[in-house]
Amino acid sequence: MTILKIVQHPSPILTKPCEEVTVFDDKLGVLLDNMHETMIEHDGVGIAAPQVGKSIRVAIVDFDEEQDIIEMINPVVTATGGSEVEVEGCLSFPGLFGEVERPFFVRIEAQERDGKLYELEAEGYEARAILHEIDHLNGVLFDKKIQRVVDPSEFEDDEEDDE
Repeated sequence: MTILKIVQHPSPILTKPCEEVTVFDDKLGVLLDNMHETMIEHDGVGIAAPQVGKSIRVAIVDFDEEQDIIEMINPVVTATGGSEVEVEGCLSFPGLFGEVERPFFVRIEAQERDGKLYELEAEGYEARAILHEIDHLNGVLFDKKIQRVVDPSEFEDDEEDDE
């Protein structure tokens, strides 16, 4: 597997809606594997194809070893509910953290790497990460949704309090 280069803001690929995936082959599988390795290497919980220079509707969310990796190909949001404001960051915006309002609940339809359709429901932090990555596929960046920028040292203090 290969660690890919993370595309940084203000690269134009990050603000363009991505193309639908129509070919489900080994090349797609390799891209998904490489994206996952890249995300882990950079300490992320999610990554979208445009963040590695591919303008296709592919994204990954992975929280921990206890849960399966969520691979989303051609994801579509079918329902949302509730609302909460939490701090987010983004691999394409190193050092930028901010409070972003997102739905508390999401239901999506997406395809697996073999093209099989599936439905997924998520709440809280998982829903937030899924919606953040789907925004990437639509050319929407989190910096436009930030209500308040959070100083990284303030954010790190919060993390230490949680431990």
